[in-house]
Amino acid sequence: MHEQKNVLRNQIREIKKLYTTEYKAQKSNLIFQQIETMDVFKNADVIMLYWSLPDEVQTHDFILKWHTHKTIILPSVSGNNLLLKQFTGIENMIEGESHRIGEPSSEEYKNSEKIDLIIVPGVAFDKNNNRMGRGRGYYDRLLSPSNAFKVGVCFDFQFFEEIPAEDFDIKMNHVAHD
Repeated sequence: MHEQKNVLRNQIREIKKLYTTEYKAQKSNLIFQQIETMDVFKNADVIMLYWSLPDEVQTHDFILKWHTHKTIILPSVSGNNLLLKQFTGIENMIEGESHRIGEPSSEEYKNSEKIDLIIVPGVAFDKNNNRMGRGRGYYDRLLSPSNAFKVGVCFDFQFFEEIPAEDFDIKMNHVAHD
């Protein structure tokens, strides 16, 4: 199964190279417009997102749009785990220890039970709400104890009928794609 996942990761990495930054931004906006119509989003006070890398569904505009209306929590890489930190403004973002991902400079957010909605990136998703990440297990470890509603986000070329999934892979409650 590990080999199947790596083959799929490599295929998607190559496909991503075919799309421009503008295309990904446009499709990202469509994905987040869908999310904004969901009751779980409208009713959420605390939302965990991610500060996107260039090849992911773009979150920066969405975070900037909503951070004054809702509490936005972002993950921060710490060794083999993700810590949670509150987004307080782009001026308070620093370069993280992994992949040069931006992260808030704030203290660790300790109230994870208050998170209502988690918006999760992934390399691939399927119609059964399975998620395949980059292979390090960061999100699986972070999401496993959470009862929050989980929405995976991806571009259409990352959404499949079925992907390889193992028992420890955390399922989403919904997958939003363009």
